Formats: sequence, C-alpha cells, structure tokens
Amino acid sequence: MSAPAPSPLAIVDAEPLPRQEEILTDAALAFVAELHRRFTPRRDELLARRAERRAEIARTSTLDFLPETAAIRADDSWKVAPSPAALDDRRVEITGPTDRKMTINALNSGARVWLADFEDASAPTWENVVLGQVNMADAYTRNIDFTDERTGKSYALRPNEELATVVMRPRGWHLNERHLVDAEGTPVPGALVDFGLYFFHNAQRLLDLGKGPYFYLPKTESHLEARLWNDVFVFAQDYVGLPQGTIRATVLIETITAAYEMEEILYELRDHASGLNAGRWDYLFSIVKNFRDGGTRFVLPDRNAVTMTAPFMRAYTELLVRTCHKRGAHAIGGMAAFIPSRKDPEVNKVAFEKVRADKDREANDGFDGSWVAHPDLVPIAMESFDKVLGDRPNQKHRLREDVHVEAADLIAVDSLDARPTYDGLVNAVQVGIRYIEAWLRGLGAVAIFNLMEDAATAEISRSQIWQWINAGVEFEHAGESVKATPELARKVAAEELAAVRAEIGEDAFAAGHWQQAHDLLLQVALDEDYADFLTLPAYERLRG
Repeated sequence: MSAPAPSPLAIVDAEPLPRQEEILTDAALAFVAELHRRFTPRRDELLARRAERRAEIARTSTLDFLPETAAIRADDSWKVAPSPAALDDRRVEITGPTDRKMTINALNSGARVWLADFEDASAPTWENVVLGQVNMADAYTRNIDFTDERTGKSYALRPNEELATVVMRPRGWHLNERHLVDAEGTPVPGALVDFGLYFFHNAQRLLDLGKGPYFYLPKTESHLEARLWNDVFVFAQDYVGLPQGTIRATVLIETITAAYEMEEILYELRDHASGLNAGRWDYLFSIVKNFRDGGTRFVLPDRNAVTMTAPFMRAYTELLVRTCHKRGAHAIGGMAAFIPSRKDPEVNKVAFEKVRADKDREANDGFDGSWVAHPDLVPIAMESFDKVLGDRPNQKHRLREDVHVEAADLIAVDSLDARPTYDGLVNAVQVGIRYIEAWLRGLGAVAIFNLMEDAATAEISRSQIWQWINAGVEFEHAGESVKATPELARKVAAEELAAVRAEIGEDAFAAGHWQQAHDLLLQVALDEDYADFLTLPAYERLRG
C-alpha cells in the first residue's frame, strides 16, 4: 500500500511540539483537509444565516417554533437510534479540559461519563489543541501518567477498573484554527480540526474497547447546523470504513434559538443522536445577545440570581426532558460548578447542600444525568440520581406528557422578581477580568471564588455589563441610586485591577496578562457593536 499523499494543509506560526508527529500525520491531515473542502463553505453560509436571524429577532423581539417544521414535531413515529451500551447510563458526567492531569482524574473520578473538553474549558492554544489529542490517545492505550512538578504528586489510571466513557466536545462552528490553513491561506474551522483528528485516530481504538466515538456539539443555533454535523458524521464514517451510526452526538441546547428547534435537531441527527443537554450560562448569554434590542423586559438580574427554577428556565428544562424522552434520547442536566475548599468546611457544607438540592430537582424532573466540575461532587450527584433511577440506567420511560410549554414561556424573562445589583456588576467585572487573564495564559477552566469557570462565564459576565449599561439600569448602592454607565464600569474595573495587584504582588502581576484582560473585558462590554463571541477578539491576543 502506497503512502498517503502529503496533505494540502499547512501548519503555520507554530513551534514544533513533542509527539506532534503522532497526531499530525499525513493521513490525518488529509482527512481534515477533505472535511474542510467539503463542509467549510456550508459552515460559512450557516454563520451568515445566524446574522440574518439575529437581525430578524432585533426587528420583532420574539421567537416562535418553526412553522415549516411543524410536521416533524407532529409526527410521533420517529425516534433517535437506540443508545449504545456505553452511553446508556449517564447519571453523572464530569467535565474538564484535556490536559494530562485532568484526563487522568476525570477517567478515575467514578463518573459514568467524562466530557473531554476542547471547547469552553480549553483555551485553544496550538499546544492545547495538539497535546490534548496526544493525551486522549494515551488514555485509550492506558499509557498515561503525570507528575506535578510543583507538588511532586503523581497521577495514573487505576488498573483493572472501568473508566468513565469519554464524550469529546470540539470547538463551536464560529471559531477557526489559525495554525492550520489550506493552499489559499484559509484557516480550517476549529470544529473540524478537533473532530477530525480525534475521530481519525481514535474511532476504531474506541470500538475495540467496547465504546465508540462520542461527541458533545456546542453552540448549535439551528437544526440546519445539526444537519451539517450529521453530514460530517456520514462522510467521516464512510471515509474510514465504519458502519453508519457508529458516531453518537449529544447536542448542547445552550442558545435560545436552538431551544425552539429541539425536536428538529434530534430529527436531523436521529441516526447519530444520543441526547440533549441543558446548559445555563451560555443559554443566558444567548438570550442577552439575541434580545439586546428588546428593551427592559429582557434585562436579566445578576447571573447568580437566575436559577434553574426561574419560570423561563424551568420551561426550557422541562421542554428539553419531554422532547428527549418523546424521541428516545437522553436528557442531561446542567453544571454543578462548586470547587470544594480545603480550608473551610462550612463553605463546603452549604455548597454541597445546594448541589444536592439541584441534582435532586433534576433527577425528580426526569433528567437522565447531570454535570459536575469536580470529583468531590460525583458522589453527591450520584446519590441524587441513584435514589430516582435505582437499577435503571436512565428514565427515558418518563415521557413528561404533563409538560406544556408555549413559545412565549421560553422568553418570559420579565417574570423574574430579582433586579440587577451593584454587587452583581462588581462580580461580573471581577470574574470577567480574572477569567480572561487566565484564558490568555492558555487556561480555559479556572477556579474563581470557589467556582470552576469557563468561557461561558466570561460571556455572560461581559454581556450583562453591556446589557445593563445599554438599558440604563440603576442600582441601589450605599443608599444612593447609581446608573450603569461606561464610566462606572471603567471605575469598577480599575478598582479590580488595583485589588488584584495588591492581592498577588507586583512580580506576579507583571508576569500575567492583567492589563490585557482588563482592556479586553471593557472593549467587549462597552463597544457599541456587540461582539458575537468574546473568544473571537480574545483569540487574536492568545499566544501560541
């Protein structure tokens, strides 16, 4: 058999990485190049369609279920493909980036599933993109260990134990990979790079382990975007000679437009669909982004005041459970982001009770599983779902036919009693700056104030600052009424920058990216033209 022809893709502006030749083979890059040639033009058309739809929402300040797909919703006969055994029980899923330490800890965590994240929990440096793929391959061959140079602690997979099933999340459709370009110098979409390299190297290896190539699909905004993914899957399976339906995908319903197309999304992916997931921060960010022209009735209060029990959030989650179970798919709940304190057991006690109540609610509502961000939360979430599921792997038999959600229920933001607060503005600035600074250093999952934060946190933080200023929100602060203005945001940001400098010291401050993070947060929070994604201008500043 002759060697594969050199790939038409070029690696640019990237220093050589250890073991990159194992991932960036001619054959793998030829596969990614073919994905790029076939599917990037459609990706571009769908991104343009997003802008057109946003303009329509700006004009109407409303959304509705699609009349042109009513027949799909009305047809009770279709179901998604039966779940493979490795994905039948998803009662607890742990999330995190694919660095070596996290890979080992997640697989050892006791969770049924690990969401191996190349998206919001991973800053897309070339090193993270390529070495994350190395780590995944090493994990499947059980050839992975890690020693922390700072602490001397060593990590390894537990021998002879069942490891968490991996569901890999590639980047969303909007992000490009600047280090991989075609002959015209056009970058390949990050989604196709992440998916293509992972699938090419690991699909057969995973099948040999009794599992398969499973994916989480982020930032989906319509059933047409799900159709594109389905076509990618069909082509990829044919390309490497795997049966159709080998790939399984769970779609994150983390945009408000996708919430109106849940059945259609499952229908488009029905031979490859595994379920839907109910996010939180990206979902709220999407509401702000799409309805930012809609006046005060769409103004959200502080992000932590918008719980999953808020009427419009409950409409969203209950509709998701009903939709999934009607079509034979898994319904996966949201994130428990608390990071336990090693110093304050009282903080842990209060937080654990909140996590337990949240997971109890999800299990009782009919969800088949849920997310946690830390191994210490796995037993808490497991207990909540064990109480409801017992020996069953899931509760897809609960059809939730009692749920009736109207189109207006999903955007009834003005049903909330809470209002934005000055403290909420301060928290948005604090978290935004601290997260962006870490992201610019190549860290996508960051512990801030005892919560594990990712890019979705920064998106809702900067979006709320933008929304409150543009809506002329007034806060009560120190006995006075204070209006949200660019000047106020700049003042709070300057105070936070000074506080960080005092907290970490001059040397650490100078070694970081604090001024850059400060400037970028204010740029995306104060610019008149709202940036679709914070990560787009941030990627231009990301080194490596």
